[in-house]
Amino acid sequence: MPHVPEGGSTAPDHAVPLLRGQRASRPLHVAMVGQKGLPATYGGVEHHVEEVGRRLVERGHRVTVYCREGYGGLCDDRTTHLGMELVTTPAIRSKHLDAITHSATSTASALRAGVDVVHLHALGPGLLSPLVRLSRGARVVQTVHGLDHERAKWGGLAQRVLGLGHEISGRVPDELVVVSRALQEHYARRFGRRAVLIPNGAPPAADVGSGAPPEVPTGDGPERCGAVGELVHELLGPQPPRYLLFVGRLVPEKRPDLLLRAFRAVPGDVRLVVVGDSSFSDEYTASLVRQAAEDPRVVMTGYQYGDVLQALHARALAFVQPSALEGMPLTVLEALSAGARVVASDIAPHVELLGRAPSRHALVPVDDEAALAAAMRRVLAQEGREGDGGAATDPVRARVLREHCWERSTDLLEQVYLDVVARRSGAVRRPPAAGAPSPARRDPRARRRGGSPSPALRPAAPAALPPSGGRPTPSRPEPSRPTPVRAAPARPAAGRTPAARP
Repeated sequence: MPHVPEGGSTAPDHAVPLLRGQRASRPLHVAMVGQKGLPATYGGVEHHVEEVGRRLVERGHRVTVYCREGYGGLCDDRTTHLGMELVTTPAIRSKHLDAITHSATSTASALRAGVDVVHLHALGPGLLSPLVRLSRGARVVQTVHGLDHERAKWGGLAQRVLGLGHEISGRVPDELVVVSRALQEHYARRFGRRAVLIPNGAPPAADVGSGAPPEVPTGDGPERCGAVGELVHELLGPQPPRYLLFVGRLVPEKRPDLLLRAFRAVPGDVRLVVVGDSSFSDEYTASLVRQAAEDPRVVMTGYQYGDVLQALHARALAFVQPSALEGMPLTVLEALSAGARVVASDIAPHVELLGRAPSRHALVPVDDEAALAAAMRRVLAQEGREGDGGAATDPVRARVLREHCWERSTDLLEQVYLDVVARRSGAVRRPPAAGAPSPARRDPRARRRGGSPSPALRPAAPAALPPSGGRPTPSRPEPSRPTPVRAAPARPAAGRTPAARP
């Protein structure tokens, strides 16, 4: 499990969480910027926004989600989704300009609308943080879902621009949110910044203890039509073939090419089902199609969503994720929720989810083709031999479902919003942490709006996260050293002049 960084916490050190049933003093207007759109089809950011956005609406807040034209073929025709307002703004449709131009038009629209919080998702959209800070109106919250500047699909110029976004993310937003402990540790080490850990949630747990086969979705949607639909129908039929499953965008950092090569060393009639498609990676995707054509056992279905994807997870012998770079992979959370076994690379987010203790899941060294093939062979060799109850008694699955809850993530995010808005209005002041310097000695450079003391004067780090399985709570001042409260001065006796205040 990645080390929890010094200075890391699951909520701002000054936040006091709302009690269950307690509501904010007034509804906030929040603008979500950086996602492609809603309803969520493919993309982890889109699912994240959908899950927290709908719950914020249920709590009485107003949420505006900015969409790009053509995402999922649905955004252009809808103005609301699950209570959230959908606004489509223009963008330049190209690999390098799509995200940043859409984020710029979306941010400008949000500022004109007078929102309370502009919530930027990912590093590229985070380039707009300074614009929001200069507006002196809305506050800016940024969620980093992964270190995008390290993704292999970007060329040199794009990586430098995203690298600038990385620098801005560590310095400019009023509050920085991350989705994994590995990212939290990165920002503490690289920028000395305390990021708020709000992990992605897992979907509702599938019933894996009844022994009943998973429910097969019905309908005539695009995922059920044509040649691809016939393949999906076969996979979900009454006598489905045995298969391993990969789900994700077909981009280099997810290593589907490595998986295809490793799968050649897996014997028998087991299939490999690859669910996903291009994400501004058409040449790479075309090379994968050619590579898959060399093995008739490989099935490429394109993107699949909703109940179909859940059923594919539930029927798979194992879910395989050989990625070299992830933030907090929703696909692994979905697989665990469905009761699937997981074979994954040993990058920090996967270790955070699966742990290193022996279990029904497997971690393999990143980019190790032989180890990946051996792990898949072991999964097949153990098929039908799980005498410990399998998914129903899986401690890894139970822990992940307990710790990754969308309701709790929304609790924490709502408190972040309330806190940054309160700081703007002056209604709430951050109490000094134990051992913090007095206001008179505080670094004057921290007097800028939303600033913080220099590293040398930064307050002591809050307590680390609780042991795995515990409920994360905001850090508070140590009971042994409570924050002093200045009492009101006593009225001076008649004829005496009070001493001058130092």
